[in-house]
Parts: sequence; structure tokens; C-alpha cells
Amino acid sequence: MTETNFPQGAAMVMGGTGGLGAAAARALARDGSDIALCFRSKRDAAEAIADELRGLGRSVSLHAVDATDPATIDAARDAAVAAHDRIHTMVWAAGPLVDQLYLSQTPLEKWKRAIDVEVHGFFAATQALIPHFREQGGGSFVHLGSAGDLAWPPRDGLSVAPKAANESLVRGIAREEGSYGIRANTVLVGVIDAGMFHELLAQGQFDDKWVAEVKAQLPLGRWGQAEEIGHAVSFLASNRAGYTTGQQLAVAGGYGI
Repeated sequence: MTETNFPQGAAMVMGGTGGLGAAAARALARDGSDIALCFRSKRDAAEAIADELRGLGRSVSLHAVDATDPATIDAARDAAVAAHDRIHTMVWAAGPLVDQLYLSQTPLEKWKRAIDVEVHGFFAATQALIPHFREQGGGSFVHLGSAGDLAWPPRDGLSVAPKAANESLVRGIAREEGSYGIRANTVLVGVIDAGMFHELLAQGQFDDKWVAEVKAQLPLGRWGQAEEIGHAVSFLASNRAGYTTGQQLAVAGGYGI
């Protein structure tokens, strides 16, 4: 890709210090987009990623955002617009570490926290960006969802159910905002050999039996790589996907077939 494959401005990456958020930011930067990198608490990690992206010749701004506090989202939007003149895409890669629990064993407080971050946070971010996108004649949302939307993975309800709510929001935005040139799409994420998966493995939440059973369900027979999610995000944010909206792109090794 070249710079002409994106509208003017920057991609705003929520959750930019996570394994998938960072991969999305790298792919977008390599393909020609400037970046507004949003983080919650890991400023040092954000600075390191920003330096890396600047080394690719991109303009990068950093913004502290708490997904549960809409005021911080609004402030980040305003600062990103001031830095880049325009935001052309918002990538939603924010989210907490997800404990693997059966629904029957899920504490209500954990459920409320997942909904607050994933659903309320995504909704607040879209509300913050839609007026800006309308003013600029268009924009796009790229939501990192779960391949669990294709086939239910036991014990992953704290991730799959909130992200399923966001799938409805993505379709609603695509339908309601299309006349303003606003697109909304999802990358359905499978098991990716990075970030959260590594943390859950280290905690012992996945055992050898789980690994064998899940790999047996994958036609490609392997875990995905973070950069493969980044490639999908970059495509959906680019002009090459200009006639694509309200869609799910599963990057999951064939899970759910």
C-alpha cells in the first residue's frame, strides 16, 4: 500500500499497547497512515511503540484514554484532531484481560465490568467520532471482535457476549451512517499467538487438552499471528475497502466452519 490508500489524517487506535492494538497500529503505519495511539496506563509501552512507528516515517500522537470514562475519549479525539487535522478511522482494540469462566460460574461484577469496558466503551467511542466523521465527509470504524461469534467457545463468555453486542452496534452504525460516508466493520479474531493468549497460558487457564481440542477445530491447524490481524484492520480502514461496510472478516484459521 501507499499513502494514497487512506484518507487524509490518522487512524485512532484504542488499546494501542495491547498485542493486537499494537499490531494494528504497526500495519496501518507501514501501509501509510499516521497514528493516534491510545493507551490506558502503559505510557512507557506507548512511547516505545510510537518511536517505532515514527521510525517508519509516520506522525504519531499519544493519548491516555479510560474506556469507562467518555470524557477521556472526547479529550483524546480533540487532541488527535489537533495533531493530525482529521481522524479517518477508529480501531477498537481496547479491553481487559478476560478470565475463562463458564457462564454459570461468572461473578456478576466481572460481567458488569466486561460490559462496561467493551460495550459502553465502544459505544462512547463511536458517539465521540461520528460527528467528526460526518463533518469530514466520512470515516470508518474497525472493531476487533471474537470468532466466538461464529461458534460458541465454552468459558469465553466474558469476551464473546459483550463483543456480540458490539456486532449489532457495528451493523447499526453501518446502516444508519452510510449516507454520511461512514463505514463500520469487524475483524473476528481467533486464537492469536500474542498478548492476552500468552497471559492466559501463563496463568494456566488453558491446559494441554484445551490446546489440542481447539487446534483440532482449525482447518489451518495453527494459531494466528498478531500481524495477520493487523493486515485485516489495515485493509478495512483503507480506501480499498471503500465499498465494504457492516461486514465481519474472520481471521481465525477457519474456526466455526
